[in-house]
Amino acid sequence: MELNEISFESKILPVLPLRDLVVFPNCITPLFVVRPKSLAALEDAIGRDKLLLATLQSNPDTDSPSAKELETIGTVCEVLQVLRVPDGSAKVLIEGQYIARSIEYTETERIIQALTLRAPRDAAKGNRGRAMMRILNASFAEYARLSEKIPDDLLSNIQKIDDPDSLINSVAHYAGLKTADKQRVLAASSHEEKFRLLQETLAAENQLLELEQKIVSQVKNQIGRSQREYFLNEQLKAIERELGISHDEDSDIVELELAIKAAEMPEEAREKAEKEVRRLSRMQSLSPEATVTRTYLEWMTEVPWKKATEDKIDLAKAEQILDRDHYGLEKIKQRILEHLAVVRLAGTTRGPILCFVGPPGVGKTSLARSIATAMGREFVRVSLGGVRDEAEIRGHRRTYIGALPGKIVQHMKKAGVVNPLFLLDEIDKMSADFRGDPASALLEVLDPEQNKAFNDHYLEVDYDLSKVMFITTANTMDGIPLPLLDRMEVIRLVGYTDLEKRHIATKYLIPRQVEAAGLKKSQVKIGADALALLISGYTKEAGVRNLEREVGSVARKIAKEFVSSGAEPGKKRKQVVVDAERLRQMLGPLPFKDAGVDRKPEIGVALGLAWTSVGGELLPVETTTMPGKGNLSLTGKLGEVMQESAKTALSHIRSRCRELGIAEDLFKDIDIHVHIPEGGIPKDGPSAGITMATSMASALAQRAVRQDIAMTGEVTLRGKVLKIGGLKEKSLAAYRLGIRQVVIPADNEDDLEDIPKEVRSKMTFLPVKTLAEVFQLVLEPAGRGAAKGKAGHPPRVAAPARSDAAGH
Repeated sequence: MELNEISFESKILPVLPLRDLVVFPNCITPLFVVRPKSLAALEDAIGRDKLLLATLQSNPDTDSPSAKELETIGTVCEVLQVLRVPDGSAKVLIEGQYIARSIEYTETERIIQALTLRAPRDAAKGNRGRAMMRILNASFAEYARLSEKIPDDLLSNIQKIDDPDSLINSVAHYAGLKTADKQRVLAASSHEEKFRLLQETLAAENQLLELEQKIVSQVKNQIGRSQREYFLNEQLKAIERELGISHDEDSDIVELELAIKAAEMPEEAREKAEKEVRRLSRMQSLSPEATVTRTYLEWMTEVPWKKATEDKIDLAKAEQILDRDHYGLEKIKQRILEHLAVVRLAGTTRGPILCFVGPPGVGKTSLARSIATAMGREFVRVSLGGVRDEAEIRGHRRTYIGALPGKIVQHMKKAGVVNPLFLLDEIDKMSADFRGDPASALLEVLDPEQNKAFNDHYLEVDYDLSKVMFITTANTMDGIPLPLLDRMEVIRLVGYTDLEKRHIATKYLIPRQVEAAGLKKSQVKIGADALALLISGYTKEAGVRNLEREVGSVARKIAKEFVSSGAEPGKKRKQVVVDAERLRQMLGPLPFKDAGVDRKPEIGVALGLAWTSVGGELLPVETTTMPGKGNLSLTGKLGEVMQESAKTALSHIRSRCRELGIAEDLFKDIDIHVHIPEGGIPKDGPSAGITMATSMASALAQRAVRQDIAMTGEVTLRGKVLKIGGLKEKSLAAYRLGIRQVVIPADNEDDLEDIPKEVRSKMTFLPVKTLAEVFQLVLEPAGRGAAKGKAGHPPRVAAPARSDAAGH
C-alpha cells in the first residue's frame, strides 16, 4: 500500500458485518446485534467517536465471517442508540454517514477493523441531474402504487428531496430490492451509474409486480365467473323442472343411477355409490372434483359384484386337457385333479392356495391356464416381479391425483366375473421399501378367512374375493415371506429329462415355431440326431424355453432359404430335413459340451451339485495349498453358510489326519485356498459341505478325486453327512452333464422315488452316512494321480499310528 493512498479522510474503524442488509447514507436502520465480533465492534465505536463500518458479508449463512468474506465497499455509520438485552445481545439504531472503501482489513480473535477511505462524491448537475431525479421519482411512485408497501407520507417526503445523492440513497433504502442489487448501487463509482442500476432494477421489479396483479385479477375473475355460472345453471335447471322440460345434462347422472342398480352391489357399496351420485349432481360438470367422482363411480359400476361363471368340472376332460397341453408331470397333474375334485364336491375354492415352484420354462403359467380351461373359468394373470409399493395391491386413495385401484381390483374388472382363476406370477420377486410391504397386503388377498372383505383403498368398501381361485408361481421359495408361504401349498416343478424334452419339442415346440416362421409342418423335419444334439449341445436348462428359441432360430433360417431361393408364398415347397451336420452349420459351434466321464482324476478338484432358481447345476470346488502359516482363504462369493461349512470340514479333516495320511504339523507351514469358480455369482447353502471337505482332503493328502462322480451333502464337525434338499433337481443336472454316479446322504434314499425312472435306471446313487465313506468312494489311493494334481505344496506323510494309541 502506497502512503499517498492514505489521506486525511482515512480512518481506522471497527467493522460490523451484516447479513442480507445494505445501509445507505442519510438513512436510519434498526439492527439486532448478537454475534461476539459485532458486539465488540459496537463497544469500540461507543468508546470512541460512535462510528463504525457497516459492510455486507458475501455469504449470509456464515455465523463468523472472516475479513476475506466482507465486501470492500460499505457505509460508515453513527451509532444513535443502544438498548441492552439481558441475554447479552443489543438492539441498535444506526444512521449512515457516507460511503467508504476498505483499504485494508485487520482481524483478531475479538474484532475486525478496517482502514477506510471515504468515497468521492460525483453528483450529476444541471438539467441532466434534474431529468434523472424526475425519472427515478416516477419509477419509485409506480413501485409504491403496485407494491402497496410504501406509505403515502413517506412517498411524499422522498419526492421532495432535491439532492440527487440523497434521492438515490433513499429510494435504494426503502425499495424492496434484492440485497445484491442494493450492494451494486452502493458500490457504483458515479451518480449516473448508480441511477442506471437503480432505474433498471426498479423497472424490472415494477414489471413483475404488474404481472402478479394481473394474474391475481384473472384468478379472481375466473372464480367469480365460475360461481356465477354455477348459480345460473342451478336456476335454469329449477325453471326447466317447473316447466316440465327434461334436462340433457342430467343424462349422465341418470345413466350412473341405472348402472348402480344393474351392478347388483352389496348394500354398503350401493349406499356409498348413491351418496357419490348425489354429490356429483350438485357439482359443476367441468370441475376437477366432478371428474374424480365420475371416474370413481365408473369403477364402482364396472367392477363385477355378482356376475359369475358356472364351474364345469369334468375330471376326465380336465385330465385330457392337462395331457394335451403338458407332457410328463404326472404327480403334479394328479395333485391338480385332486384339487379340482375337492372343488367340485365342496362347491367352494376355499382350500390351500396352489403355488407352483420351479425354474423358468417348465410350464408353471401354462399349467394355471390349463386349469382355468378345465374349470371353464376366466383366466387373469398379474406379474408381481419388481412390485415394491403396497398401493400396487391395495390401490391409491382418491386424494391422490390420478389415483387408481390396485392390481387385484383392476384385473377383476378385466375378468368381468367374481370367480376367475387368478394367477399371481413371480410372487418371490416382490420387495419392500419405504412405500410399504406388498407381501403383507397379499396376506389378506390369499387368506380365505379375510378375503371375503378385501378393502381396496380406492373403492373404500369391502370387496368379496372368496370365490376367486388363486394360484401363485415362483422360481424359489427363498424370496417368499414365511407368513405368505404358510397360506400356500407348494408344488415343485423340477425340470424335464432329455426324453421328455424330445417329446415336448416334437409335439409342441417344433410345430409352433414352424408355423410362426410362416412354414407348414410338412416342409420342415428335424431329425432325431439333430434334436438330440439341439438338446444336449445347444441348451443346458431345466425347462424348455431356450430349446424353443433354438428351434425358432432353425425355422427362421429355413424361411430365409426359401425366400432367398425365390420361392413364392403360395407355391408348394419341398421338405427340408435338418440332420446333426446341417444343424451345426445353422447354429455354429456347440456352446455346451458333455462334461464327460472320461476325465482323469485330479488332485484338489471335487464335483458338487447345487440347486438354484434355474434348476440344478454342477458346482466344482477347487483347493490348493501353498507355504504359509495355516490360514484358510475362501473365494467365489460364498455366503455365510458355505463359509461355515468349509471351516467345519477343515476342522474335521485336521482331527482325522492319521487316517488320511496327513502330517499333523503340516498346517503350521501352509495356507489353504478354497475357490468355487464363477466368482461373480453369489453362492450359499449347506449342501456343499462334503464337496469342500473332499476337495481339501485331496489337496492335503495329495490323493486324486474321481471326476466321474458328483456329490451333495452337508457335513457336521464329527463327520456325519446330513440330509439335503433338491435331490431331484441335482440328479437331473448330473444326468444332463453326463455324470452317472452321485454320492448322496443316506437320509435322502426315500427321495429317489421322485426321480424319473428314465434317469434313475441309468444312474448309480451312492448313499453315505459319514465323510469317511465319501473319501473311500471318491479319493484315489495315495500316490495314484498325484503327478497331475493342482496342489502346490507336497504333503508330509504321517507316521503310522501305534497299536496301543487311542482311536478317534
